Amino acid sequence: MTTGTSDSTPPADPDGEDRARMLAAGLFTRAGALSAGSTAWSFRRSHRQLFHGVHVRRDDVVDEPRLNGAALAISPRGSYLSHFSAARLFGGVVPDDPDVHVTSPRNRAKARGIAGHRAKRNQQVTTWRGLRTTTPMQTFLDLAQVLTLVDLVVLGDSLVKRGRLTTEQLVAFVASSTGPHHRLATWAAALVRKGVDSPMESRLRLLIVLAGLPEPTVNHRIVDSDGQLVYRFDLCYLRYGLIIEYDGRQHADSTEQWHHDVDRDEDLDDWQVRRLVVVSSGIYNTPGRTLSRITKAMRQRGMTVPPLSDEWRRHFPSRAGDVTSPS
Repeated sequence: MTTGTSDSTPPADPDGEDRARMLAAGLFTRAGALSAGSTAWSFRRSHRQLFHGVHVRRDDVVDEPRLNGAALAISPRGSYLSHFSAARLFGGVVPDDPDVHVTSPRNRAKARGIAGHRAKRNQQVTTWRGLRTTTPMQTFLDLAQVLTLVDLVVLGDSLVKRGRLTTEQLVAFVASSTGPHHRLATWAAALVRKGVDSPMESRLRLLIVLAGLPEPTVNHRIVDSDGQLVYRFDLCYLRYGLIIEYDGRQHADSTEQWHHDVDRDEDLDDWQVRRLVVVSSGIYNTPGRTLSRITKAMRQRGMTVPPLSDEWRRHFPSRAGDVTSPS
């Protein structure tokens, strides 16, 4: 449960340690500034509101780390970042969320712009880049309460890519946990893979897997005799010479990139490898049509294609007119 109430403010004139925490973070209350001799007019000109009742100097740069630190400074002692804020701190990919998420040991943080959470028993906390936060694995588990299966796997893949955890560590951690969202967390952790380069690659792989099709190899690399990377393929079935890739570009990035793509396609022709390209609309709008394209390519390459499971429909809604061919 969270709260982001707008009518609660930090103490008008915090004392002792609370005042020191705020000043160290460069935070000011209007009452505190007035009691120190500022006028209301000068305070309005020289400061701007960061959270409800909390201000910073007008020329201060407020980026996400600064905002996180400020939220912790006005939260109950012992608080730490969690959920979406912790995920972003570690470089994880999560849906947009406007609030700073803070978990507190007793009373939840209460201020506009802060989503407060109450601490759970045995919640794992660490310090990362000077900020107290839930660990990457704890963050994954906590977000199982609010994310879909697909978004949770995207988060897991991105955390593995950034080196914050390994697939083995995540599976073991989730297996040792309990709670109402344990089943979803367990399912998602089992689907997290090493080597995934982007969130859309994660989504494309999950579309294939949740449809009951064989899981492709992730991040296959071809290197030259000196060990230098020549080509990297998102998803592939090496035995059958089938590559499936997500392409988010609307056009070639540069003449050099275009020449590289031409060389790659010629090499694939020489190797008798089929490359099937999927774009964003094929995942968000017409996933059924994408699955039809994939199963057709699989059959053409001599693969045995099982009947499609309907599980994919729960996770990849289609637009009108999207159809799958009989499998």
